[in-house]
Amino acid sequence: MSTARTFTDMIGNEVTISYPPRRIISLVPSQTELLYDLGLREVVVGITKFCVHPQEWFRNKKRVGGTKTVHIDIIKSLQPDLIIANKEENTKEQVEELAALYPTWISNIQTIDEGLQMILKVGTLVGKANEAAAIAQEIESGIGRLKKATVSKRVAYFIWRQPWMCAGGDTFISDMIATIGWHNVLADRQRYPSIELEELQDKNVDLVLLSSEPYPFKEAHIAEIKAALPGVEVMLVDGEMFSWYGSRMREAVRYVDQLIG
Repeated sequence: MSTARTFTDMIGNEVTISYPPRRIISLVPSQTELLYDLGLREVVVGITKFCVHPQEWFRNKKRVGGTKTVHIDIIKSLQPDLIIANKEENTKEQVEELAALYPTWISNIQTIDEGLQMILKVGTLVGKANEAAAIAQEIESGIGRLKKATVSKRVAYFIWRQPWMCAGGDTFISDMIATIGWHNVLADRQRYPSIELEELQDKNVDLVLLSSEPYPFKEAHIAEIKAALPGVEVMLVDGEMFSWYGSRMREAVRYVDQLIG
């Protein structure tokens, strides 16, 4: 039996839903994977084209567009009783349009701690509090066992090319870098600043990380970076392990442990 319950999302909005929700749409890849890991196999009715995990959902669930190009008409056809979105990954205009039509819960995550809070909050929101607590505990335990880097490398983390863009200090990625024991050389910049490679020449960069997403950096780009920053180590990394703030953090802890090992 459903009852009306009100929750507060991560930007302070009150969201009243029919609890527990029975028709959920997720507009955020990492949160889609979390919903799967919480056991909501039949309850999630719509995802984005970037929600690639799990594969069975990517193949079979209805896709509602991209994270920033949601098709409102498809969402209307699915008649959700809850939409889960994110302040950064979705556009403000589309989220506001959806929120006027359906209960829409918005996450806002810039740190690992906020990622853990999101897992617990979403678990409560969808009636899977115990399962969410177990996932959060596993992540916390993994972080607690993580061996920090013995050398605090000065790191630039690239997410885009043409223009070159890096992770600034107020991002989940930057918090992951700090958790490893490294230092983000662009920690004084906000969000994802565009830069010229020459800007990094005076920042004593030890290591450049080229992410697999959203720009799919490949081996061919390593030489381009090294030409501008001779002597700097350049490494391709799995972007999901640095930027997905849901249950994938369980795998991320093991990934970064091997990275610094």
